[in-house]
Amino acid sequence: MVGAYLRAMEPIDPWPPSDPLGEALHFLRMNGAYYCRSELTAPWGMTLPPIPGYLWFHVVASGGFLLESGEAGERLLGRGDLALVPHGEGHRLLSEPGAPVPDILDLPLERVSDRYDVLRHGGGGAPTALVCGAVRFDHPAARNLVAILPDVIHVEATDSPEADWIQSALRLMAAEAAEMRLGGEAVMTRLADILVVQAVRSWIETDPTAQTGWLGALQDRQIGRAIALIHRHPARDWTVASLAAELAMSRSAFAARFSELVGEPAMRYLTRWRMQVALSALKEENTTVAEVAARLGYRSEAAFARAFKREIGVPPGGVKRELEPADPLTAGALAIGARGTI
Repeated sequence: MVGAYLRAMEPIDPWPPSDPLGEALHFLRMNGAYYCRSELTAPWGMTLPPIPGYLWFHVVASGGFLLESGEAGERLLGRGDLALVPHGEGHRLLSEPGAPVPDILDLPLERVSDRYDVLRHGGGGAPTALVCGAVRFDHPAARNLVAILPDVIHVEATDSPEADWIQSALRLMAAEAAEMRLGGEAVMTRLADILVVQAVRSWIETDPTAQTGWLGALQDRQIGRAIALIHRHPARDWTVASLAAELAMSRSAFAARFSELVGEPAMRYLTRWRMQVALSALKEENTTVAEVAARLGYRSEAAFARAFKREIGVPPGGVKRELEPADPLTAGALAIGARGTI
């Protein structure tokens, strides 16, 4: 009853979810961004601490460096290259093998604003300039996508067919970082959005593993549409039969294909998605458990709380109390980590 009412009240969507993968990329919008311009001279090196829940990115404005990151090994980056470390893992940047790699917290950082620093460091040799940062994504679709990315994504300046405009974006980001004019942080955030999305697109287009699992399902004409419908309208009273009907598939064929491509049944995916949306709302919005329950189509707060606890492991009220102060760039919980971002 509630689900039918909510469905009737939903606005007509003039753009049906014909490109579910593009829609997932659309939600790669950064929040909690922190940036730093690094002016470095060889020999130089630094160890960056892990910041769980954040994505690191490194743009080479000039010069080059080695990136060392756990099992991902060593990558050599040159001018115009872009590297992502999607899972916030600690890693090292250095001008050459054997260069000292002190903890970034031990290096002097010039604070320009709460979200922007300048680092000058090195032994006076060959110069390298970087524009780097740590960012997070709040939307559940973005977190789903980031979770399945490899430990490091390296986009070389010559690899992409869109190299010219990527280089233009890099030059503009470097120029903004050098001067930080009025509105510079906003410009850099938008440019970083574009560069991160392009890096993820490059990986999807070139890595065979991106054609399997959840990403592969998003690219399937029918199952991708079903996933997009769940993402867009989690409050609807979805059933296997109603989703199959939207796709003009039989119930059994849809159920089998969804499980095969996604790796779990459709109703299980729906529940997990609802709870991710709920968790995000409780963490990021000034809202109550009852309001979130109603938004997701639950007939009672108690029914929602039971489903939430089964999926997340704690009651929704407890998560809200625990996580309210945890925005690292406003509550200071990552003050040390933020100082260590480059």
